[in-house]
Amino acid sequence: MAKPSARATATAADSGESRPQRFMRSALEILGETGRTDFTVLEVVERSKTSLRSFYQHFSTKDELLLALIDRIMSESALRWRAATDQQPSREALRTLIERLCVPAGSGTQDRVNRGLTSYNDRLAETLPRDYARVLAPLHALISDIIRRGMDEQAFRDDIDADATAALIMQTALGALRLRVLGAELTGVPVEGEHIFAFCLRSLERPADGS
Repeated sequence: MAKPSARATATAADSGESRPQRFMRSALEILGETGRTDFTVLEVVERSKTSLRSFYQHFSTKDELLLALIDRIMSESALRWRAATDQQPSREALRTLIERLCVPAGSGTQDRVNRGLTSYNDRLAETLPRDYARVLAPLHALISDIIRRGMDEQAFRDDIDADATAALIMQTALGALRLRVLGAELTGVPVEGEHIFAFCLRSLERPADGS
């Protein structure tokens, strides 16, 4: 899961912090402490030292708040991932991207944030599907660009629907994050980024004879 940037975790003392930013920071703090998304709007309001009226001036529901938080994390992460992969050959770019997506959390707090947001994705896909798709659009566009670059390099098959395949790879990578623990229970071996990369690559590579 993408890591929140320093801006997303700024303290309330930051002079430029807006009310929406304060609400997102408070939600992020609660996630980091509990790993759960079943907190209430009132908890966020109390943590941010604002008011319910102020909250509802910016967000209609808690879902909208968490969507905004994921949007911020994803957009900042996608910019970093694009910078890291733009100059790489397509195969290496795909490997780098999946490694970045699957990098283990660097702390207990980060792990709790990752688990909380990952488990909430399904709910957002159901309650706010159009908005959630917009949040994922930068990652989808990046994967599509890598696939098209691979087709131009003749590293990937030329009969691929790049956008549809990018959506499948994106969902595979995001969904497989849950298998890091479950995979160990099923087979004794956790599912890592290298497994996900190899699986996705098989859908893209040209046959050995180049046909």
